[in-house]
Amino acid sequence: MKQRRKNLLRNAQHIDCDTLVAFEPENLFYMTGFWGEAIGLLEKNGKTTIIAPELEVGRAKDESVDCDVITAERGEGLITSVIKKIKKNSVCTDCQNYSVMTSLKKSVPKIKSSTEPFYNARMIKDEKEIKILKKASKIIDEMFEICSKKMKIGQKESELQTLLMIYALEQEMFDTGYKSTLNPLIVAGGPNGALPHAQVTNRKFKKGDLVVTDLTLRYKGYVSDATRTFAMGKISSQANEAYEIVKESQKLGLKSVNLNVDCKDVDAACRKYIEEKNYGQYFIHSTGHGIGLEVHELPTVSYRSDTRLKENMAITVEPGIYIENKFGIRIEDSLIVKQRPIVMHKFTKDLVTI
Repeated sequence: MKQRRKNLLRNAQHIDCDTLVAFEPENLFYMTGFWGEAIGLLEKNGKTTIIAPELEVGRAKDESVDCDVITAERGEGLITSVIKKIKKNSVCTDCQNYSVMTSLKKSVPKIKSSTEPFYNARMIKDEKEIKILKKASKIIDEMFEICSKKMKIGQKESELQTLLMIYALEQEMFDTGYKSTLNPLIVAGGPNGALPHAQVTNRKFKKGDLVVTDLTLRYKGYVSDATRTFAMGKISSQANEAYEIVKESQKLGLKSVNLNVDCKDVDAACRKYIEEKNYGQYFIHSTGHGIGLEVHELPTVSYRSDTRLKENMAITVEPGIYIENKFGIRIEDSLIVKQRPIVMHKFTKDLVTI
């Protein structure tokens, strides 16, 4: 935790700040070890304070690491307590709430809103974080094994999701709370698979379906993310061709990952191959993204990214092909960037036919 705080303060200094205030639970957790309803303060001397409503104080004291814990009333009380602690400092906060920022600016003249110090610090994982991500990835591989054994024609997407989530919860894996979906997983059969972020439905798997199974779950705070696409019996020649193209594209993307490689070059490695095979118009999203305390965090693995890969970044590589009203295919792994990158998922990428 001490090193994380040093990293946060170093990144704060890059934007001329000496104090960080975390409102978002992910940043609070990274800074303190506590995930809950509270505000975290990190001062230039490393002193760390949690300001929390009374109902969270007991847990904050138990779960945080080397923090002072202050009790305050929800709402105005929390903000007033924060102001008392930081009003003379040069402050950076991740707060995106307009009314809260307006209140803070009235009393703290040297305050700015920026997520940059938080995301830049979190982009490089420490050994504890990597260990957790590896364990999370192993559990997801076990869930793909369940898919290979429990999927069947006539089964509903929602029924498979239930089977998978029962196992996930037994392993202490939880929903990410990702705001853009109503479901913990993506299970998308047949034409539903052509929607990269499909919602789980009661559609039954049919013979000839491809089923996109995207498992994105949280373990001890950290998110691992992987996708496999399964076949329900014999699939069309076009679907088979497209599957092999995505598989090779993903292989080329993984091979391109290395220290000091530009993220946009990883995207290009995947995209160029799919384009050469005349499916470029059907690859409709970026090649990957960072993972950690959020489903999507820095770095972005896309043609727009200016980031270079550094040791211990955690990213996904996930090319796909999506043909409207027919099928979708995505193959995704999470990996740790090293001199020899660690692909954290071992489940086969050969087409598994149910």
